[in-house]
Amino acid sequence: MKKLNWFQKGIFLMNVVFAVLLVLGLLMPYFSIKLFPKLSVFSLIVPVLLVGNLLFFFYWIINLKRQMWLSFVVLLCGFGALTSLYRFSGTEEVITNSAVKVMSYNVRIFDHYEWIKDQQTEEKIIELIREEDPDILCIQEYHENKNGNDLYRMYPHRYIEMKHKGLGQAIFSKYPITGKGSLDFPNSGNNAIYADLVLDYDTLRVYNLHLQSFQINPEKEEFTQENSNRLLNRMGKAFSMQQFQTDIFVKHRDQSPYKTISCGDLNNNQFSAIYHQVKGSGKDTFEEEGTGTGKTYYFRYFPLRIDFIFTGEEIEVISHKNRYEFLSDHYPVISQIKVH
Repeated sequence: MKKLNWFQKGIFLMNVVFAVLLVLGLLMPYFSIKLFPKLSVFSLIVPVLLVGNLLFFFYWIINLKRQMWLSFVVLLCGFGALTSLYRFSGTEEVITNSAVKVMSYNVRIFDHYEWIKDQQTEEKIIELIREEDPDILCIQEYHENKNGNDLYRMYPHRYIEMKHKGLGQAIFSKYPITGKGSLDFPNSGNNAIYADLVLDYDTLRVYNLHLQSFQINPEKEEFTQENSNRLLNRMGKAFSMQQFQTDIFVKHRDQSPYKTISCGDLNNNQFSAIYHQVKGSGKDTFEEEGTGTGKTYYFRYFPLRIDFIFTGEEIEVISHKNRYEFLSDHYPVISQIKVH
């Protein structure tokens, strides 16, 4: 740290902390959540750590200091995470009759309790769905609503499974459903369901997945030391439940006799062990054809991507699109795919 003034030494010390934490965050997918559930929180702050290390890197370059190599090496090791945080090019829309359009949306029970303070929210959600007109629609936090018949008219085939207090999952389809089922996560209001759809040329199994929530509003929580410890304990328990639910889901999916796509709200981001396990050897449609940050959850301070559409290796991803109308605490994700 020669030739650094006292201010630059302080900057470099913070740089070291950010670099170490980023390495720890990038290693989280390789740690056992069952053994270290609380450590998994580092995966949630990887976006902040990536941006922080980028800022440090440019700071040292501007000041012509060799300390730039610390963040450069760390960012190089995490290059895949960096490209997952932001994509510069992709395909949002393709008009073709040979593609299957898939949409996944956590509708927050159609704003039944009017969190958004707009009595037209439910109608606007239905209108957004009608505008996109997906062939397959997966809804998390589904709730029977006054406009439910509109969805029934749009989709002749559907599978709805209520799990807790009139809240559940739904798969709406323009294709016939020949098989369906619920994985019934124990001791949880969350769940995963599936439906086998008969396409013109194949049978496709569609999973609609909603993993355990942290039940934390990051914009309203008080981050005092005492409350932070309670939050960390709650998050550790949620991570453990997510792992348990993911194990159930992956075992079921891997035994599927059909090609599969998996849609839903993981309540965890793309840097987590949960994400990597659910994705498996398949494809994340955003990483294939997405643009920008691809954020799917409303949070002012940094983009959170916790809603996904995954496809099997043999399925081609043609496009990926995010929409940002504020009608829920989540944003919908839409993708066009080809099943060969």
